[in-house]
Amino acid sequence: MEVEYFTKDYLEFFKELAANNHKNWFDENRKRYEKSVKQPFKQFVERLIAEVELLDPEQKGIEAKDCIFRINRDIRFSKDKTPYKLNNSAIVSPGGKKGKDVPGVYIELGPEKVRLFGGVYGLDKQNLEDFRYYLAANSTAFEKLIHQKDFLTTYGEILGAKAKRIPKDLKEAAEKQPLIYNKQWYFTTEYVPEVIFEPTFIKTLMGDVQKGFEVTKFIRKGIHY
Repeated sequence: MEVEYFTKDYLEFFKELAANNHKNWFDENRKRYEKSVKQPFKQFVERLIAEVELLDPEQKGIEAKDCIFRINRDIRFSKDKTPYKLNNSAIVSPGGKKGKDVPGVYIELGPEKVRLFGGVYGLDKQNLEDFRYYLAANSTAFEKLIHQKDFLTTYGEILGAKAKRIPKDLKEAAEKQPLIYNKQWYFTTEYVPEVIFEPTFIKTLMGDVQKGFEVTKFIRKGIHY
C-alpha cells in the first residue's frame, strides 16, 4: 500500500525558513517543524530503509536515526553563518551517516530540489588507493555497468573531483580509463519538489535506486569497511 508522508507545509516550512534563517524564528516554529518536517521525514526514511533492505543484503539493522542528518549546519569554518539547512537529507547505507565512505543511497528533500545520489563521495586515503587499483584491474566491467541504458538514462555519468596526481603505475591504465583520476565516484538524478506528495514516490525512488545498484556493488567490492 502506497502512503503519502508529506503535506504541503513540508516545502512551505523550508521556503519560509530561507527568509528567516535564524534561531528565534526556528524556535517560534519548532512545533510546526516537528509536525510537518521532522516526523514525516523520519517515517519516510524508515520506509526507505525497509525497501532498500529488500534490495541490498548488506543493509540490515540500521535505523532512521542512524541515517538522518541534523538540520543544523556546521558553521565553524563557513562564511555563511545561517544556522539551518534548507532541506532534509539522509544516507541509507551499511555505515549510515557515520560511514559516509560506504556506498549507499543518499537523498535530499527540499523546496528547490529533490535529489537522489548513489556511489561514494568521501573515501579515506587507503580506500581511495585500493579502489583506484580495483578499478584499473576491472575497468571493462565498470564501463559496461555505467553504460547500461537504464543507468545512462537516469544518471548520465559518474561525477567526482579529480586528482592531479596518481601513483605512477596507474598512469597507463588511467589513459584508457580516466575515472581512475577521480577522488569521488558518485551519480545523481533530480526530481521536481512536488514529487514528494505523490503516493508512489517511494516506488519511483526505489526504481531509480535499482538502476544504480550494480555500480554501488562494484564500488563496495573495491573498498574495505
